Amino acid sequence: MTIAAVPGPVRFARYAYGPNRLGYCGPDAADELLGEAAEGGDLRRIRELAAGFEGAWPYLELIALSNGITDPLDDRVVEAYWLGSDLLDAVPMAEFGRSVEARFRPRVRASAWRWLATKAPDGAHPVHAFHVLDVFPVVGLLRGGQADDVLHTIDSCRIRWGRVRDRIGADLLVDAVPLELVAGKLRLGAPRPETIRGWQDGLGFIDEAGPGDLVAIHWDWACERLDARQAAALRNWTLQELEIANTTI
Repeated sequence: MTIAAVPGPVRFARYAYGPNRLGYCGPDAADELLGEAAEGGDLRRIRELAAGFEGAWPYLELIALSNGITDPLDDRVVEAYWLGSDLLDAVPMAEFGRSVEARFRPRVRASAWRWLATKAPDGAHPVHAFHVLDVFPVVGLLRGGQADDVLHTIDSCRIRWGRVRDRIGADLLVDAVPLELVAGKLRLGAPRPETIRGWQDGLGFIDEAGPGDLVAIHWDWACERLDARQAAALRNWTLQELEIANTTI
């Protein structure tokens, strides 16, 4: 399968749009982000918007710096953050630990920080799955409220994958791989049918997606088609971060 490459800033925006449209992170510019990401427009403007994603941007900078890459929105860096790649292995554990401490220690209770402080030494990396599976739980989401709602939130924020069954108007019916909470631990479940957004007002990121294609999903949006290498990386890095997250759940 051949997937057309897009510039790193555009690719970043395609993953960032899902939570941005819901108001969860980034600047208040969802309509603009959709247009730029769908049509590959003004890369300078996408860069300005990307720097406003306070969750993702420091991770991108750390990955780029650790690999001698000058551009945090280099496509290799973008892929490493959202899906996972060998670039993550080049990030020094100590540097990652210091970054996590500077960003999150002031925002959590001392007891919660003791859990998060163990993550870098235990093998966590600056991949999006770490932010979802370790940062969210350490601030209390898995320990308060209704478990089903918390699990749904974490699973929606996680970069998931699903195989397309059919296109239904502006939506896609996919078999997506969910998270499950079993005996107090998180694990990947069996694929299940789910309807996700593919387009809005004719704009989307996966115009050629059809039955049998594998797509990456962030919140309720299809971000891009995945080839076998990318899908394997996403699954493997997710499993690795799940193992680390489960040590403190």
